[in-house]
Formats: sequence, structure tokens, C-alpha cells
Amino acid sequence: MRKKFARAALLSVLWAGFLHAGKTRDIERLSRSASVLQEILTAPDRGIPQDLIDKAQCVVVVPGLKKAAFFFGGKYGRGYFSCRKVTGAGWTGPAAVRVEGGSFGIQIGGSETDTVLLIMNRRGMDRLLSSKFTVGGEGEATAGPVGRTADAQTDAFMTAKILAYSRSRGIFGGVSVSGATLRQDLDVNEALYGKDLTNRQIVERQIPAPAEAREWTTILNKYSSRKG
Repeated sequence: MRKKFARAALLSVLWAGFLHAGKTRDIERLSRSASVLQEILTAPDRGIPQDLIDKAQCVVVVPGLKKAAFFFGGKYGRGYFSCRKVTGAGWTGPAAVRVEGGSFGIQIGGSETDTVLLIMNRRGMDRLLSSKFTVGGEGEATAGPVGRTADAQTDAFMTAKILAYSRSRGIFGGVSVSGATLRQDLDVNEALYGKDLTNRQIVERQIPAPAEAREWTTILNKYSSRKG
């Protein structure tokens, strides 16, 4: 009996340690996502045009998107997104996503890239909030323009559901996206918020962001607070 109790206690400790380690990685990824977002939003010459940031309904950041070796052109990674609050000013707390497969245009160097997606309208936002969302299919994504003062007022940019950007080895630019799938990462949501939440629930219920997301939400509210 004592052996069984000791074994159960050991398994409980190991499982708790595993969960803690997983949450630590999730928080570190969120912090890195916030850093990527700030660096891109504050880039003086080669950042995302301010008028596009102001019009975006949601912002997705996938830091260190990796090249998948098991099939040509594939990618995989994990990241977060927030959307503008339906009621009131500001942005929702972060919701977790996994990126699988797809092609991300011409690679600009390196096996890992930081990827940013701007969701430009409510229809694109609704697609993003589904449990599975294919970019470049339903998403009608296009490479976004760069430069803080770039002219973004063209039909292509105004009608696109998604504008895509990529950064690798310090080089930043718009990138074409096709066939990538974004899935909600429910385990990460639960670890971050302490309860089982879908991405739609986080956004539509405007669930308060946890303390670990303070840096992320502060950056969004500071640099892209105007409603489109």
C-alpha cells in the first residue's frame, strides 16, 4: 500500500512539474511575441504602415516560425493573437494558436522567421475565431506593404482579409501566405487563463487578460489603439 501511495505521489509531483514547465514555455513565448510586436510596431522606417495597424481588427504574432523538414514548403509554430474589443476601447487578452503547413512565400534567410498577420475586417476576424482557419484559402491573404509612411490606400490592401509580414535575421518585409492552417491552442489557453477557454470565448466575452499578458496588451494599446 505504501509503495502504491509513494508511486502515486511521485507521479503527481512529476505531472505538476511537467505542467509548470509547459506554462513557463507558454509565458516565455508570449513575452517573445510581445517583443516581436513592439520591435515591428516601433521600427522607424521598415515597419508596418500606421494606418494599417489602426484599421486592423486582429493582430497575430508567431515568433520563431520553423521550417518543417517533413514536407516541402511546410511551416509550424505557435503564437498568439488579440482582437479589438467589440464594446469599449482597447484589445482583448491573447488567444493561443498553432500554425501548421502552408507556404510563406520566398524565404528571406534562416530556418526560423517571426511572422505577423493583420486581420483587416470582421469577416476575416470571424474566420480566425473558428477552431480551424486556412490562411490563403478562406483568408485571401496578401503580402503587406512596409514603411511607416508607405501608401497603403490601394484596393488590394483595403479589400484583403489578411496582410502578412515576416522577419528573419533582422530583415523585415511583406510575405505571401498560402495554405497555412491556424488552429486554436486550447491547452495553452487553459494554462494561461486557468480554465478551459476557446479563442472565440476569449475574444467575444472579452475575458480579462491574465497578469502574464500585461506586456502584450500594453504594447497593443499603446501603438495601435485607434479603432478602424
